[in-house]
Amino acid sequence: MASGDLIDSQTNPLTIPKVNLLTMFRLGLFQMGLGMMSILTLGVLNRVMIQEIAIPATLVGVVLAITLFVSPSRVWFGQISDAKSIWGYHRTVYVWVGAAIFAVASFLAVQVLWQLDTVISNAGSWVWTTQTIGWIALLACVFAVYGLAICASSTTFAALLVDVSEENNRSKVVGIVWSMLMVGIIVGAIISSSLLKQLTSDAAIGTLQASVNRLFIIVPAIVFGLAIVATFGVEKKYSQYFTRSTVVNREDSITLGAAWRILTASPQTALFFTFLVVMSLGLFMQDPILEPYAGQVFQMPLAESTKLNVYYGIGILIAYGMGGFFIVPRFGKQRTARFGCMLVALCAILLGLSGFSANSALLKLALLLFGLATGILTTAAVTLMLDLTAAETAGTFIGAWGLAQSLARGGAVVAGGAILDVSRKLLPNLVLAYGVVFVLEAAFLVVAIGFLNQINVREFQTNAKRAIASILESELD
Repeated sequence: MASGDLIDSQTNPLTIPKVNLLTMFRLGLFQMGLGMMSILTLGVLNRVMIQEIAIPATLVGVVLAITLFVSPSRVWFGQISDAKSIWGYHRTVYVWVGAAIFAVASFLAVQVLWQLDTVISNAGSWVWTTQTIGWIALLACVFAVYGLAICASSTTFAALLVDVSEENNRSKVVGIVWSMLMVGIIVGAIISSSLLKQLTSDAAIGTLQASVNRLFIIVPAIVFGLAIVATFGVEKKYSQYFTRSTVVNREDSITLGAAWRILTASPQTALFFTFLVVMSLGLFMQDPILEPYAGQVFQMPLAESTKLNVYYGIGILIAYGMGGFFIVPRFGKQRTARFGCMLVALCAILLGLSGFSANSALLKLALLLFGLATGILTTAAVTLMLDLTAAETAGTFIGAWGLAQSLARGGAVVAGGAILDVSRKLLPNLVLAYGVVFVLEAAFLVVAIGFLNQINVREFQTNAKRAIASILESELD
């Protein structure tokens, strides 16, 4: 962005157009890419590691969760994008660089995984040796880089959504953009299933490697392209960052320390942070075990279990459209979120019960309903999240909310694998072992409602404005 464009945006706020429907869908292409990438890690790699390579589920959960445990960097990336522009852009370049790095890192992770598989095959089974520890450590490092890149790109992208939206159209932006996330999950599942369809449960490791390598070249390349198309020119044309902020031309005044004081000015921040953590634990504990559940209990091959994400994604896609345009505007964000928590809890129980029938049709129906419930809850929660964000430090706030979700999701991934391992040893059959995970998910969602009931958006906004004014006044003094 040229300096002249910045001056025009600041001095003539009325010239900034409202983000239109077509641009909302274009922005959604970035989320679509993230959905496709999630299929690769939590829809393909988790099953390959647990079932095909026979790495312990707990260890798989820990390695995959590293991408989420680096999420404290979200606050830093958000604050940096608030304070420091690159080539005149506060968000766009961060999105692009992050997308390039996580695309490359995902392919490198697979190559490390094959080296680990060779060591395990030579040993005959999983054993702790210097070699296995070394390759696991390297795999963890690659996933850490992948996670940092996701943090940088997704945090600044969400801050961009705050910059280009207003309170009266925010639920529509969220509904459309997060709908595209589900489109990405569906498309990613279809592409993955198509590229892996020739694989059988007893496929040779060479065939498996060739198919997975091709998948991890094609999909990340597509995702990087989508990130460019989604954000190109949007910040320059639609961003209201400079017209909203009371620190225009004083970007250096909001340091990380000052942003943290604004962030913690209201007890509502802690309440919402806790709600996001507990809610996310309830939503994502099944992530590392769903495909193995389909393979071990329902006897589905790899391609078919990967395609389960289509049913989940269709459910969420329908719910995002309904939630963003009809349910949230009519019933309110908190009431809709409360209703969504109860629905997801009931659907998690249904997922566990479907295992007793070993009927894949029932599993698919349960996943469709789980997706519908998750979509309703997520639309309400994300819209509420954007309301609980101060314009001057949008990136920092988005980073904090992303931190809550990522830490909880990381904990959920580890807990899902660990609980499954423990349950398999203590319970008489696999259905009960997997069922424990689904029951705990439901329990977390019920607890989340208690925190949600205490959240007050107006109190937060009042406290944040006072904190910003106080900080700027002290720095002027």
